Amino acid sequence: MAAASFSSVPEMFLHRIRSTPDSEAFLFPKNGGWETMNWGEVGNEVREIALGLVSLGVELEDRCAILSGTRVEWILADIGILCAGGAASTIYPTNTPDECAYIIADSESRVVFAEDQDQVDKLLEERANTPSVEKVIVIDGHGSSDGWVITLDALKALGAAAHEADGEAFEARAESVQSDHLATLIYTSGTTGRPKGVELTHDCWVFEGEAMEAMGTMAATDRQLLFLPMAHVFAKVLEVAIIKMGIPTAVDGSIDNLVENMGTIRPTFMAAVPRVFEKV
Repeated sequence: MAAASFSSVPEMFLHRIRSTPDSEAFLFPKNGGWETMNWGEVGNEVREIALGLVSLGVELEDRCAILSGTRVEWILADIGILCAGGAASTIYPTNTPDECAYIIADSESRVVFAEDQDQVDKLLEERANTPSVEKVIVIDGHGSSDGWVITLDALKALGAAAHEADGEAFEARAESVQSDHLATLIYTSGTTGRPKGVELTHDCWVFEGEAMEAMGTMAATDRQLLFLPMAHVFAKVLEVAIIKMGIPTAVDGSIDNLVENMGTIRPTFMAAVPRVFEKV
């Protein structure tokens, strides 16, 4: 196989939003229907998240955890973390407060993206045990009076202000990320004891995107339905394939809605473990 054409996920992402800004990127459920984002809009969202994180002081290879179910904001947050030069630590939304605290403390995450108030409550319960956390970003919810919790919209507002002050800041930070920089800490239960944080660098992810394209398994002419847990490496591989090939993808982690979503989206590509297809 030929050498990877990109050195990092941010470089690959910049190529995607520059080359196909008007192409369909993501579909996601909202207000009882489905809304669509093109790659240009995704680029704007990611830029605001990335520069918002930079405004909070996130430096190269700083860890930022994501505690959420599968939704389009999970992917936007992840790409935003990577474009800020940070590394994403993944937490399943079903994890207990103690399990969340272990991963956050072990990864020394400085920022945590939380899906809603239920997830924020876990973090509040374990705040004393996660001293590295400087800020919690809630996707669906409200900020706290002490400023420890802010909304995703507030983070994006910080990013928008940073972009207005310096229109080249986003590209400069994204392009500073190197192939051997830490991109992801995937926590797996392993065989015994506490979960183990597996370190994955940018070149790991770029290789996956390049390899899937070379295999010809999927292409930009497909439409994908993505429902797998984003905290798992399987779904993360699909995420980089989306970026590399520009595959239109409907994102909804609700298993209860899976069959209905299949009928609505009519995907030409959908990945899952065998038991999911057996149930369907």
